[in-house]
Parts: sequence; structure tokens; C-alpha cells
Amino acid sequence: MALLEVRNLNVQFKTLDGVVTAVNGLSFDLERGQTLGIVGESGSGKSQTVLAMMGLLASNGSATGQALLEGQDLLRLPPKALNSIRGNRVAMIFQDPMTSLNPYLTVERQMTEVLELHKGMTRRQARVRAVQALDAVKIPDAARRLAMYPHEFSGGMRQRVMIAMALLCEPDVLIADEPTTALDVTVQAQILALLRELQREHGTAIVMITHDLGVVAGLCDQVMVLYGGRVMEQASAESIFYQPTHPYTVGLLGALPRIGNDNPSLLAIPGAPPDMARLPSGCPFNERCQWREPQCVSQRPALTALPEKPDVWRACHKSAAQIQPLKPSPAP
Repeated sequence: MALLEVRNLNVQFKTLDGVVTAVNGLSFDLERGQTLGIVGESGSGKSQTVLAMMGLLASNGSATGQALLEGQDLLRLPPKALNSIRGNRVAMIFQDPMTSLNPYLTVERQMTEVLELHKGMTRRQARVRAVQALDAVKIPDAARRLAMYPHEFSGGMRQRVMIAMALLCEPDVLIADEPTTALDVTVQAQILALLRELQREHGTAIVMITHDLGVVAGLCDQVMVLYGGRVMEQASAESIFYQPTHPYTVGLLGALPRIGNDNPSLLAIPGAPPDMARLPSGCPFNERCQWREPQCVSQRPALTALPEKPDVWRACHKSAAQIQPLKPSPAP
């Protein structure tokens, strides 16, 4: 049994325009010590996937399916039982630490509260553990900085505080939602190295949500590519980067700048992401796909494993052999 098993997850929102399905039929397994990358453009359903598992959907949202943490369905737990898991066995690093940390409380109080609630520690015991956690994420002079407020930290340091808070209880699963988006590349590299180090030490499973394929290449074992709330391709990171089999994955990789590429041109996927309230019929990517055929417009492809590579799953009517890497036009 995998540590986390998600089966046929669907997330819907009731809006003035009707019911919008943000995530449709998503499934995956996550083992201890493994990192799963969830990638896709904004609005593809990445964040709503994990917010559903954490019980943090907006009031007009609802989720169906299963999210089994060692057999326990997170989607069916009452709020009190879910609170005992959230921040304890499953923790989350949010995209913007400035809005995720409470500006009215010191870092010490925000960290010790977690340990008092989930581990039953005294305030003094929790403070010692909080200092150790800040030391682990390489925050200098941790004992003094505990008394500071979030606005007194730089962006990179606030993100380190969020990571320290998420790891206080040594969770089984760590969810990182765009943890490096607002950081410069040097701090990004430091944060990713820190996550790798902490994962090695604690055996934590990580779900990394990002639109940055460079982050995925440096950290993830498995990758799930989302578009229009559906899985387009799901495989190992090596397979995704070296042998992509879905047109959307090929398009995403084509937009990456590459060292040593004499041609400075980058590829762009034409068009714009779909309106989730008015998804096109057939394949959700068909309006932007250069390999589109009539079948793609009329019939939605099922997510199936490749016969020759059973660990590669894709939702496309075209055969994998027909999907070739795109080449930019010669530079003028």
C-alpha cells in the first residue's frame, strides 16, 4: 500500500455561471521518500487538487473520490479528525509566506502553537524544538529571530520559516504549492537543496506544485501534467523530460530555454488556457494542438498506459510515435 493513494478525485465549484469542474478524475500514488511534481499552466487544477485533500477548499467548493493516507480517507474525515492530521501528518508550504504567516504573532508563537496542539509539548519544550527547526533550515541566530514578526524577515527567510513550520511535526507528506515562485534564482536553489536534504533525513514524501519545469527536473521522481483539470500525461521525470508523449507536454518543454542552444528562439503554445466553465468538447487541449484531428474534437481521450511503457500514462488519440519534439524556426 502506498503512503498516499488518490483515486478519481473530482473538485467542483458552484458559481453564478453554473457548476465548474476544476479537477476531473485525478488519480495517483505517493510512496515514502518520493517526490511527485504536478505541473501545468495557471488554472489547470494544481492547487485545487491539494486544497481538496487538505480540506481547505473555498466555501462553494466540494470534492468527491478518495484521498487515502495509509487507508484513511481524508475527504471523509470530520473537521476535528482532519485538524489532527493537518499540520501533523500532512503539512503544506503555501505559495506566499507573507500572507500565510500571521502578521500579528511572533514567529515563536506561530511555531510553538503547532507543537503544543499536535505534540502536547509545554511552551518551553516547544520553543526549544522551534529553535532546532529554524537551525535546520539555515536561519542564522535562530533563538533571537524567534521573537521577530514575519515582516522583519526577507522573502527567502519567510519561506524558510514556512518550511520549518511545516516540518516541525516531521510529517509523512509535505505539500509545497509554488514554494519558490516569488524568490530569486539563488534563493530558489537554496530552498530546493534544503527540501532534498530534509527529505533524505526524514523520508518525507513531497507533492511539489509548480509551473517551473526546472524545479521539477531538480527535485521530482514522478510528474503529472495537468490541463483543463485533467491529467494529460503521467510518468517518471526522466520519461517526461527525455521522451514526452503528449502534445501539451511537448509544448511545455519547447518553451524552456536550454544552455548551449545556438537558436535563441523559444516555442510558444498558441492560444490561451480554456475557460473552465466552458471546456471544449473532446480533448481539452484540442484547440491549441498542432496534431489535432476530427476525433480529438468530438471524443475525449481516456488516460491509458502505453503498451510498450506501462509506467507512462497519457490521454491522447495520437500514438506516442506520432508526437515529435517541436523545433523553433531558424533565427533571422
